[in-house]
Amino acid sequence: MARTTNALALAMLIIAGVLLVSGQHVSGKSCNTNINVSDLITKCEKYVGKQGPPAKPSHDCCVVVRKANVPCLCSLVTKDIENFISMEKVAYVTKSCGKKIPPGTKCGSM
Repeated sequence: MARTTNALALAMLIIAGVLLVSGQHVSGKSCNTNINVSDLITKCEKYVGKQGPPAKPSHDCCVVVRKANVPCLCSLVTKDIENFISMEKVAYVTKSCGKKIPPGTKCGSM
């Protein structure tokens, strides 16, 4: 379990690093990098991991998710990152937190 958690944290750090290095532009989209990346990792990682069934995200996770540019983050998800996170759970957490993934948005393999 600790190994999976560490791998998930690494995957989320990779996404955060790409956002920061990209100068807030990915695939022609403007990204909101005003989210606290460590909050995104610590508050949401257990809700998007591969293990276990979907679980309602915490209030703290939702606060961070609501600030995120979800379509931009979706555009950064690679197959390598999908080895550590469940895209179905990402969609579930996003919806549970009151954010919508716009129709037609490619979010990883979804």
